Amino acid sequence: MQEILPFGLQLIDLITGLAGIAALLAVFAVWNAALVRDPMRNRVKALQERREALKAGFIAPQRRKSPVKRLDSVSWMRRIVNKLRLLQSEQTKKTQQKLTQAGWRGKDAIVVFLFFKLLLPLLVTIIVIVWVYGFKVFAGKPLVEISVATGSVLFSFFLPDLYLKNTVDKRTDAIRKALPDALDLMVICAEAGLTLDAALKRVSSEMGNAAPELADEFGLASIELGFLTERKQALQNLADRVNLAALRAVVTTLIQTERYGTPLAASLRVLAAEFRNERMMKAEEKAARLPAIMTVPLILFILPVLFIVLLGPATCRVADEFVGRMGK
Repeated sequence: MQEILPFGLQLIDLITGLAGIAALLAVFAVWNAALVRDPMRNRVKALQERREALKAGFIAPQRRKSPVKRLDSVSWMRRIVNKLRLLQSEQTKKTQQKLTQAGWRGKDAIVVFLFFKLLLPLLVTIIVIVWVYGFKVFAGKPLVEISVATGSVLFSFFLPDLYLKNTVDKRTDAIRKALPDALDLMVICAEAGLTLDAALKRVSSEMGNAAPELADEFGLASIELGFLTERKQALQNLADRVNLAALRAVVTTLIQTERYGTPLAASLRVLAAEFRNERMMKAEEKAARLPAIMTVPLILFILPVLFIVLLGPATCRVADEFVGRMGK
């Protein structure tokens, strides 16, 4: 006899309902996995439309809205930064270049970065003072209190720069790994008869999923090649946006190709082979350093356990015999 559940349901009805829900979730998961959308499609389309509009001269300057009707979240940050004259320092230009290399090319990126770099130490100072002296976490230890407060404030002051440097390094490393494959695609495009800006655009669209950082830079370079008066300046901007020696070599080769009319495919093929050999040499170098790196963990963690396993039973037996003789 089947068990009757609340609301007049039976056990077979509950099992059937759960099985139906599980089948529906499985179908939904398969449907989402099958419909993978290209995240770079809309961006490439927008870049292409902007390029065509810039070439035709259809983009007009936008009218500024009244600050009374619209509250701009960056305007008050800009006012604070301007009052403190943080944008007039020489270090600001270097910070702006690092922000561009990190992929943050907005006009207000430097304002937001400088504002939070100024605000973070003040905020951390207040929190640390309340935590250390208000709650008396290290009561009776004045040296520890001063050390914790000073260290927290110094760390909060250097934290934005460390985060920016880490972001730049990660993005540069991703571009360095994808550059040889991108050059191979450019060689194919050049041999097919495409121009430089068309080849960059094609490579950008093809590598949108595999290397979105490099695709973004190549897409922007293709747009600048289309509307800047000097093509050399567009290529030089590409080298300035990425702090990578290999990409600067590619830019130098492209500039010489544009100036002297040398074959583009042959030059890019040589550079692609050179960069691929360089990447292989770096991998071999890391593999050669692995035994030296593993020596310290081997000594600290593996050898003590090995000694305990090998010498432990003998030590216990000697200790038992010694205790037995002492008892007699």
